[in-house]
Amino acid sequence: MAAMRLGPLLRHVDWDTGDSATIWIEADRPCTAEVRCADGSGGSVRTFQIAGHHYALIPVTGLTPDSTTAYEVFLDGLRVWPLPGSSFPPSSITTPPTGRPGPAGAPALRLTFGSCRQAAPPAGRRGPHGPDALDTLAAQLAADPEAVRPDVLLLLGDQVYADQLSRSTRQWLAARRDLREAPGAQVADFEEYTRLYYESWLDPEIRWLLSTVPSLHIFDDHDVIDDWNTSAAWLAQMRATPWWQERVLSGLMSYWVYQHLGNLSPAELAADALYGAVRETPDGTDALRAFAASADADPATVRWSYRRDFGRSRLLMVDTRAARVLDEAGRAMLDPAEQQWLRDNALAGHGSYDHLLIGSSLPWLMPPLVHDAEVWNAALCRGERGPRWARIGEDLRRRSDLEHWAAFPASFAALSDLVEEVGTGPRAPATVCVLSGDVHHAYVAEPRIPSTARVFQLTCSPVHNSIHTAVKWGFRLGWSRLGRWLGRGFSRHGRTGRPPLSWRRTGGPWFGNQLMTLALSGRSARLRLDQARKGPRLVTVLDRDLTPPLQGDGRPGSGRG
Repeated sequence: MAAMRLGPLLRHVDWDTGDSATIWIEADRPCTAEVRCADGSGGSVRTFQIAGHHYALIPVTGLTPDSTTAYEVFLDGLRVWPLPGSSFPPSSITTPPTGRPGPAGAPALRLTFGSCRQAAPPAGRRGPHGPDALDTLAAQLAADPEAVRPDVLLLLGDQVYADQLSRSTRQWLAARRDLREAPGAQVADFEEYTRLYYESWLDPEIRWLLSTVPSLHIFDDHDVIDDWNTSAAWLAQMRATPWWQERVLSGLMSYWVYQHLGNLSPAELAADALYGAVRETPDGTDALRAFAASADADPATVRWSYRRDFGRSRLLMVDTRAARVLDEAGRAMLDPAEQQWLRDNALAGHGSYDHLLIGSSLPWLMPPLVHDAEVWNAALCRGERGPRWARIGEDLRRRSDLEHWAAFPASFAALSDLVEEVGTGPRAPATVCVLSGDVHHAYVAEPRIPSTARVFQLTCSPVHNSIHTAVKWGFRLGWSRLGRWLGRGFSRHGRTGRPPLSWRRTGGPWFGNQLMTLALSGRSARLRLDQARKGPRLVTVLDRDLTPPLQGDGRPGSGRG
């Protein structure tokens, strides 16, 4: 009999028709995977095989718009979900209304986001990072049937840590191979990546949450390795090691299976040649491996970015890792095709959406001192102060993680210009929000640009991790007047000039395990930040209206929350 090893994960829910969804599972053998919903809707599909593992992305059709229906999962006709004796509420699929508004005053979209989640320790065992915000959210929702659930959970990177393993996973690796040989106590191949996902997604609270709240994902560096693609010199050094090729191919292969596929709509899946090839062959490993090798050799051949429209809110999820151009003479966060994709999708139907959300694992607006240091470092590395300073700059870049948007000055300027263009004029949306994680704290920043829309950098991290005290003080310094003065010193030494725009922090910084939630309704937007505390419980530390009227000078009016 077939058994379900992992899942189910509720992934795509159709916001255009409200009548379909996809559910991802992993089984322990080839089988037919089926979803049966309480309202009679459902769907089934045969599993496909990758490296001895069996997966299915089950299309669910016939759902009723603006409804919630419980579902069960069957493998070869045997019910495998919900688990016997489960204390959690039934997993369900909630569909949006179509063609008519929801209840008066109800948000049209509730989107919860965050990044950087190391797997929580097993029940009864304390970990080093405190309460897990995602675990805590799941427990809170499961305990209160009337609690309002997010419509979408946005996971902005570092869903697994291939280079920072738990004690139990290190022990599992030690029983499999000699950890004295490179890469040591880090993930080496596809099988070891599967262990990371089991450890993270078999957590009972997380498993139930992901089964009932749709999730969208994008990778960041730790999904492959710390500082992935930070520079051309870094990449050349990694490619010279005997273990890197298997690591990066396995990272891309596992990301495609466990995360990327579920980001796609049924129409996108139907048009995906690789997905078709993998499903049509008894073993899709070679096809997926060839795809990963091509993606690593020439990132421009693959697009990991994607767009989702939720009614009148548009999300553009941007790949800020694999799509980089690393040549020092033309460094870019996004290659030309990716930059054009972002621009085209931001401007397509301009005026037809009320909110533009740009998902970037890395923040666009950083503390000014950090920004100036990264611009200065980029100038050193491209030789503005000579070869000796270039070598110093490369060492600093790796030691200090100087690789955000500011470290790619042309890309920072291009994104800033695009945000201003989208946010200006009578057809501008109410808000343009860049949603980010990575930096293990949370804050709100606003640029000083003459836009019609309210523009925000919303950064939320970590979901479950921590930050050194010295780094906390470094970020606080980065926002201070002293930090701005020090940043000008970097600018003078690097001959970089002033940034193309200025910005200010209008919330935070907040440290701890946390999640942000955007509630969007019509042209209004509200932001909430919840932190996980002992208990465990979520405590709201920010609840703010993002769309009060503006004064004549472009500053927020008295309606600001």
